[in-house]
Amino acid sequence: MTENSPQILTQTIPAEYAGKRLDQALADIFGQYSRARLQQWIKQGDISVNGRQMRPKDKVMGGEEVVLTAVIEEQTRFEPQPIELDIVYEDEQILVINKPAGLVVHPAAGNPDGTMLNALLHYAPELAKVPRAGIVHRLDKDTTGLLVVARTLEAQTSLVEQLQARAFLREYETIVSGVMTAGGTVDAPLGRHPVQRKRMAVLPTGGKTAITHYRFIEKFPAHTHVSVKLETGRTHQIRVHLAHIHFPIVGDQVYGGRLKLPKQCSQGLAEQLRGFRRQALHARQLGLVHPGSGEHIQWQQALPQDMVNLLESLRQDAKDKP
Repeated sequence: MTENSPQILTQTIPAEYAGKRLDQALADIFGQYSRARLQQWIKQGDISVNGRQMRPKDKVMGGEEVVLTAVIEEQTRFEPQPIELDIVYEDEQILVINKPAGLVVHPAAGNPDGTMLNALLHYAPELAKVPRAGIVHRLDKDTTGLLVVARTLEAQTSLVEQLQARAFLREYETIVSGVMTAGGTVDAPLGRHPVQRKRMAVLPTGGKTAITHYRFIEKFPAHTHVSVKLETGRTHQIRVHLAHIHFPIVGDQVYGGRLKLPKQCSQGLAEQLRGFRRQALHARQLGLVHPGSGEHIQWQQALPQDMVNLLESLRQDAKDKP
């Protein structure tokens, strides 16, 4: 059975909000909740204005009494599972996790359990009362590195607003095929591939704004170690953008095409490249404004061992070249 945990809040709409839409006014008055969530509660009848139900687009006059009955449903359909989590930081508001390769963040078709969400519900059962167990952004299954989880509804609202305002600092390291000669920016809208629906693609029309900044860290005979900074956070954004400018990520079997070994590469490098079966992508740095203290804080996470080994093989191969 799903348990409900109601919160009843009462506020008066200030006079200066006269003429505003109801959902706009409530988004300011109940700032701990997102506008989308407030719209949902309005439509469900969980918000009354002077004792009656209104629509999100209805205008207010100021002075109305608003009663909000926020019902947070526990996500009991997702089972808590004792899956190990590498927790980098935690307090009463947030958790910061270093995600390993192979761990799916959220249950979906093909991955009904065994995910980070299942692990979170086991580690912190109170997350059952927060939508998506507090997950506000994701990393692909085979991408490693840092992501933040909200432990309260108020923290989740704050983090989602920061994401929407592009206020998160998210920096990645990756290893790509091809030799970059300079850094740059990819500003190319993304959306679902028109034919292969599990893939994303650059769409000149109809796509969502997607901006990726990149610079090279180290160059090799046929590869580049790259630093990437996200301005937006679309699905598969870094993978699609780098492939779009003809620098696909090593090991990316969806956007990178078939493995092509560099000419005259060493046996050691050839073995490393053949054995690297995931996209060589790591979320190295994460920065945000703490939902509770208002302080800007950052975390860094060193590269995982498989990427360290690949870089060592690339350096050795370059050193052995005449």
